[in-house]
Amino acid sequence: MTTYVITVPGTFTTTVGDAARTRLGRALRPADPHHTRMGEAQDLDPLTVNEDDTFTIRLAVEADSAMQAEEDARRLADAALHDAGLDDTSAPLGPAVVTGIDSGV
Repeated sequence: MTTYVITVPGTFTTTVGDAARTRLGRALRPADPHHTRMGEAQDLDPLTVNEDDTFTIRLAVEADSAMQAEEDARRLADAALHDAGLDDTSAPLGPAVVTGIDSGV
C-alpha cells in the first residue's frame, strides 16, 4: 500500500459559520495529512478556506492505486461535509487529485 495526499477543492455556496467549519475540521482529523511522514515534512492542513468561500481539503489516504486513493478521499470529504451539516448543494466538491505520494521506499 502507498500513502497518497489527495487534494479535493470545493466552494461554499451558502454562508458557513465558524461552528460548521470547526465541525468540518474535526471530521477531517482522522485523515489529517499531518499524521504521515510526508505531511509532517510539508506541514499540510486538512482544511484551507479562502476569502472567496472556496476551500481545499487535503487527506492522507492509503491505497493500492492513485485512482482508488482519489475515490476514497472523495468519499471521506463527502462524509466530513455531511457530518458538519453541509450537503452537495451548500459545499460542492471539485475533482480529487493526487498531490503527494509516500511509498515508503
